[in-house]
Amino acid sequence: MAQASTESQFKAQLLRPKDPGSGAPWAFVILPRAVSAKLPRRGRTTVDGTINGKPFTVLLEPDGKKSHWLKIDEELLKQSGASYGDVVEFQVTSAAEELEPEVPADLLDALSASPEAKETWHATTTISRIDWIHWITSAKQAKTRTKRIHDACDMLASGKKKVCCFDTSGFYSKAFRAPETAD
Repeated sequence: MAQASTESQFKAQLLRPKDPGSGAPWAFVILPRAVSAKLPRRGRTTVDGTINGKPFTVLLEPDGKKSHWLKIDEELLKQSGASYGDVVEFQVTSAAEELEPEVPADLLDALSASPEAKETWHATTTISRIDWIHWITSAKQAKTRTKRIHDACDMLASGKKKVCCFDTSGFYSKAFRAPETAD
């Protein structure tokens, strides 16, 4: 059976985040549900695409409403020639390979302290590592995050390669959502 195409084209308005953090400015868009539905997973997933014809590869985030949102960093924003409020053209398709996720420092420290956990971590798939990180970073309290890191290292040390029973879309748990827009 042939794989269904994940390629989509759409137009969307660039949104300004209400809380952009302390780094460089960035924008975002929420993918139309029909575009997101073509992708292989409701959780974090990597896409190749273009914005106003300028290529990118990014890890999409779930919006908690069965779709995804796409962060457009300062460099890509400049390359696209677009600004907040502009309606721009996008083309996206599921990437052939997932981007390797950035491992949070506290998890990296914990993995370094447990050779067995670190060995299993490196033996897992990129998608599994994305899900482990997603589970840990979705904790709302520092205490919960610390417990999840400890639990993850215990599970990985015992040979478990996938985090179980975790809603990667955020739809059921309401753990994930797109950023709020600035007024």
